[in-house]
Amino acid sequence: MKQLILPVLVLLVLFSCGRFGNEAKIEGKKERIVCIAKQYSEIIYALGAQENLIAVDVSSTYPAEIKSLPTVGYHRALSAEGMIAAQPTLIIHDNNVGPEHVMSQMEKLQIPMKTFSKAKDIEETKTLIKEMGAYFHKEIQADSLCRKIENDLNAALKDEKPIVDTPNVVIIHYGRASNVYLVMTKLSNAAQMVTWAGGRIPITGGKGMQNISAEIIADANPDIILLTDFGYDRLGTPEKIKELPGIATTKAAKNNKIYRFEEHDLVYFGPRTGENVLKMKKLIHPDE
Repeated sequence: MKQLILPVLVLLVLFSCGRFGNEAKIEGKKERIVCIAKQYSEIIYALGAQENLIAVDVSSTYPAEIKSLPTVGYHRALSAEGMIAAQPTLIIHDNNVGPEHVMSQMEKLQIPMKTFSKAKDIEETKTLIKEMGAYFHKEIQADSLCRKIENDLNAALKDEKPIVDTPNVVIIHYGRASNVYLVMTKLSNAAQMVTWAGGRIPITGGKGMQNISAEIIADANPDIILLTDFGYDRLGTPEKIKELPGIATTKAAKNNKIYRFEEHDLVYFGPRTGENVLKMKKLIHPDE
């Protein structure tokens, strides 16, 4: 069996492609890390620990330079061929990965895997950063990042003027042809960020993201609509977005308060959360 694996690996390396057609290259580094978690990927770069990072999942899109790395598929729809082609010596993931048979195949190939603590709030995020800093021997950088998060959030939460209104904000990840929208609910990290920025999410649900109808969007009648880059860029202009069912009649559409926001800045907490809250606050309360 071992004799068969090596030729397959060689062929897969030759033909595996990155996000923009770049071939995966073997550089002979001590460690070859594949990271399958966008939150971890951003932290790795923020720590300056990306030297041995050789592939990521397609949702890892920050910082910009990460887009030059080969990808191994979506984190819940991974490609076994892409994973093997990267020839990793270590796979880092957050347990939100699949399909199961692909991860089982990696275990059978005895590829080491590493997970870190869950981070669902700011304090847990700082714990995660320190844990990853210790793992990559970047403790000083980790401490600096934690101080940055605290300082940025304090700056974002500081009110020069009292906020007199709390607008409803709907965050749409994308709209499908059947006019069903994937939106972020009150249970999402984005909802916490909107609250910090002086707004409220009116959409409820049992998960952080939920499919809802155009009618629910219209009934919510949001003051502001944020579209993630995925949905916004597909449509191209606010005018096209206003044509979507359920959106044209909203206060957001009538008052031209439809904005683009990067998806990776909304779905997890990380080193730039304070910055992103401040950016959101300027959209929600431009005069305050």
